[in-house]
Amino acid sequence: MDQADQLRKLVNKQKKVRKVSRVITVTSGKGGVGKSTLTVNLAIQMSRMGKRVIILDADFGLANIEVMLGIRPTYNLADLMFRGRDLKEIITEGPEGIGFISGGSGIQELSRLTRDQVIYLVQKLYELDELADIILVDTGAGIADSVLEFVSASNEVLIVATPEPTSITDAYALLKTLNRKSDYARESTSIKMVANRINDEEEGLTLHSKLGVVVEKFLNIKIEYLGGIHQDVNCQKAIMRQEPVTIGYPTSSTSREINAIAAKLLDIPIEQKEGKGIAQLFNRWMKNIYKKK
Repeated sequence: MDQADQLRKLVNKQKKVRKVSRVITVTSGKGGVGKSTLTVNLAIQMSRMGKRVIILDADFGLANIEVMLGIRPTYNLADLMFRGRDLKEIITEGPEGIGFISGGSGIQELSRLTRDQVIYLVQKLYELDELADIILVDTGAGIADSVLEFVSASNEVLIVATPEPTSITDAYALLKTLNRKSDYARESTSIKMVANRINDEEEGLTLHSKLGVVVEKFLNIKIEYLGGIHQDVNCQKAIMRQEPVTIGYPTSSTSREINAIAAKLLDIPIEQKEGKGIAQLFNRWMKNIYKKK
């Protein structure tokens, strides 16, 4: 049996599982726009709303999520692949009942997986569908291959941008590069945007308009606006304390706005499409990597 047949069997097996988790990939065109901060706090707010949430830190080698939470995981994704650990062992418990999987260091080895290792990874990550209602994938920033593979394999993408001109141009560059990928399925991919570090709501709407109009005109991609998050000194204080702002400053403007975004996300009915679920995301990601070898 070749690799394609084995992967097909795994996908068919997943389809028979009653529960499939919702996967939301959070990304940005440039670094430093608050992507990981949003991911962590979205997870906390969704958990408070009764959802089982797991964060997958896919910014391999930097471990942003664990630094932000001030929690040092015992194991990371590399331990699953190369050191014989089970999936449940590499999920670290975070605040408010959320879980997270750290990319950790040495994860660059993922680009050199053998066929058997590809099958093993898909088998293991497919188990996440039974452990979470929502999986938030926090990618690296920019147009690196690893970022684009995650984004193109996702059915639901959340892009974070700030009013800085470089943030807008880099977000457009990300979507333009994504649009050129042969495996990007525009019809089945929902792209949403959050405007971060805005001074007022009008600035957020202007940011969405600037990016949205150009993207729709030249790339034929529609971007839904989820809302804006205002500049807030409490957010920076929370980051310095390695404490999520929704815990340290629950009544701050940032906490209220992230709560509104989380509620909006959970109220949006997502049509069940082939390709949902963490196993399928990794299935597509690893197959794309393998093609390049």
